[in-house]
Amino acid sequence: MPLRKRPALPGLDAPAILKEARALLAPRIADPGRRAFLGRTLTLGGLALLSGCSLSDDQHVEQTLGAVSRFNDRVQGWIFDPGQLAPTYPESMITRPFPFNAYYGIEDVPHVDEAGYRLELGGLVADKRPWRLHQLRAMAQVDQVTRHICVEGWSAIGKWGGVRFSDFLRRIGADLRAKYVGFKCADDYYTSIDMPTALHPQTLLALSYDGQPLPPEYGFPMKLRMPTKLGYKNPKHIQAVFVTNAFPGGYWEDQGYNWFGGS
Repeated sequence: MPLRKRPALPGLDAPAILKEARALLAPRIADPGRRAFLGRTLTLGGLALLSGCSLSDDQHVEQTLGAVSRFNDRVQGWIFDPGQLAPTYPESMITRPFPFNAYYGIEDVPHVDEAGYRLELGGLVADKRPWRLHQLRAMAQVDQVTRHICVEGWSAIGKWGGVRFSDFLRRIGADLRAKYVGFKCADDYYTSIDMPTALHPQTLLALSYDGQPLPPEYGFPMKLRMPTKLGYKNPKHIQAVFVTNAFPGGYWEDQGYNWFGGS
């Protein structure tokens, strides 16, 4: 995930505005035809029309880009297929070493004490009793070799193991009709996802990497692994999970990044 906050736009530079808007919108749409259409037709006039804002100052530009990002979220939610699987790969294609990535340096990775760890639950959940790692490890485990795609433009293939998140949500009596699932992490990171993605069969509450307990640099004690989402949507060092109908936002999303974050 990125190391710095997205800088404010320095001025009304039309090419820069369009470039950022296209980056927010077109590349995140899976259908090549729709992506090409949106990329060609997105103009300053189109931005203003989508948002209802006049591009007369920096504040209006930011409002317009925010409106485009929200429109992007709706489009991605509309085209998301909860039964469509992301590609999987043979173990021979695993990227070694798998790159470390966070909004801080590796020397600042949090080290969570396993003995004292409890996964806290909240929101629209029937059973809010906290979970310990041995309870999660006792559930049915699955492995996947999938590609991690970073918003910065690089990707890497890794092998993740853990509990299907849909199984866990059903186990705790989560309201599966709710809109969002949110996450709070040991490193003060937070994010949220839509319920259809939470129930996707490849969405894992990952407890291991490459057959070994998840190391701290990859998110111990657990991370959410979603090959259908960009890297910044995959929270590490998870300490709390909550289910809600109130929009929870996210660390990068609250700074202007696309909330849906589909890969």
